[in-house]
Formats: sequence, structure tokens, C-alpha cells
Amino acid sequence: MKTTFNPRFMALLLVIAGAASTRFITVAGHTPLINLTPIGAMALFGGTYFSNKWKAVLLPLLTLIISDLVINTVFYHGKYGTMYQGWYLVYAVFVLMVFFGKWIINKVNVKNILFATVVASISHWLITDFGVWLGGIDVTTGMPFTKDIFGLLKCYALAIPYLQTIFLATAFYSAIMFGAFELAQRKFPVLAIQN
Repeated sequence: MKTTFNPRFMALLLVIAGAASTRFITVAGHTPLINLTPIGAMALFGGTYFSNKWKAVLLPLLTLIISDLVINTVFYHGKYGTMYQGWYLVYAVFVLMVFFGKWIINKVNVKNILFATVVASISHWLITDFGVWLGGIDVTTGMPFTKDIFGLLKCYALAIPYLQTIFLATAFYSAIMFGAFELAQRKFPVLAIQN
């Protein structure tokens, strides 16, 4: 069986891996922007450009898993265990973001990418912080959140700075990733061929 080199696939994979590598720089403390991570943009990008839905989900997800394992073992020396608390919710939102890339960004333009960024950021905030409300600690009291609507709303309110950060990070990295790949496709038409 003859395998052929697919430059589009390799270029997409390199863009995602390059974005994931920036997580190591921010976690290592080499920048004050520690929470500005590319995970949302990686998911939207993968969902948009990989025509095969399994590649769209698995490759960005695999990149996230590898970078999380490296961060948790190398940078944090297992302080939080192999994976952090609530990782499964973050991964679920990440997979959902891949599908936002497929569903929302059917044509790559600023309006569609911005809309997908807003939807992805709000989804991340609502889903992951629901998990924080269920099992986390209210930093203002040191006690678990009350399991009522007031505790949930307080949890969401306390997480608004993180919502802002995930939105800014997703918008920033999306601009770089989508912009770079769109320019590369114009310069190298072979990248425009569907993978």
C-alpha cells in the first residue's frame, strides 16, 4: 500500500503543535500572560480545516493531552496529580469547540471566527465553571459553593475574569493561526487541497 505525503495535513498539524508549544512558555512563567492559552483556537482551527471529523477531533485533542501531561509532570512536578481537577470538563468543551469550528466557520472570515470565539468562550465558561460550582471552593469564603442558584451565580461571577481571558486568548491565537494558514494557502496552493 503506497502512502503519499500530504503537505496540507502536515501544515495543519504543525500549526496546532506550534500553538500548543506556547503553553510551555506561559506555564514556565516566562510571560505574565499565564492564562492566555491557545486551546480554544486550536480546537476551532482543527474543526475548521480538517475535513475528516476524526482528525479534526483527535489531533487537537491529542496535542492538548500531550501538552497537559508535560505541563503537569515537568512544570508542576505532579503537584496536581497526572491531570488537574475537572480536566474531563475542559476536554469535553474542547471537543465541542472543534465542532464549533466545523459548524460556525464554514467560511473563514473575521466575522465567523469572532462569532465562533464568542460561542466557544461562553461555552467554556458555562460548562467548566458549572464543574467548579459542583466540586470547587468559593475563594471568598474558603468553603464549598452553596448548592443553590445563588452559589452557581456567585461561581459564574467569580469566573468572569477567566471568561475574559479565554476570549482574549482564543481571539489572539485564532487571528495568528487562521491568518497564517490562510496566507500560507495563498502562497502555496498545494495547502488548499482538502486533506
